[in-house]
Amino acid sequence: MESAKIHRLNRERPATSPAATPANSSASPQKPKLLDRVRQAMRTRHYSDKTEKAYVHWIKRYIFFHNKRHPAEMSEKEIAQFLSTLASEWHVSASTQNQALNAILFLYRDVLWKEVGYIEGVIRARRPHRLPVVFDTRGD
Repeated sequence: MESAKIHRLNRERPATSPAATPANSSASPQKPKLLDRVRQAMRTRHYSDKTEKAYVHWIKRYIFFHNKRHPAEMSEKEIAQFLSTLASEWHVSASTQNQALNAILFLYRDVLWKEVGYIEGVIRARRPHRLPVVFDTRGD
C-alpha cells in the first residue's frame, strides 16, 4: 500500500518532472497562491515574522471557516460571521479577535485590493474588568 503524502496549504510542493507537466503550462506562468501573496505583501511592508505568521494563521482559519471559499467571493457578512463565532463560540479574548480582524482587513485591502465596508452585527469579545490593586504602605 502506498503511503499518502500530505501537503500543507500553499506551502512549497514537491517539484514535478518536466514530463509530468502539461504542455500549455510553459505558455503562461501561474499566479502566486493567495497565502504566498499575503506573505510577499507583508515582507514588502517590513512586517515582523511573528506578525506574518499570525496573520497567515487567521487568514487560513477564515478560509477554512467558510469551507475553503476564496476570500474574493466573500464580503462583510462572512467577515462578521467569522468574528462573531470567535467571540461567542470559541471565547477568544478581545485582543485576539482584534488581531483576527486586522489580519482579514490586511488581506482585503493590501492583497486583494478590495475595500471592505462597515462590518455590522459583530458580537465583540468582552475585555476583562480589572480592579485596581492598591498596596498599603502603612504598617499593621
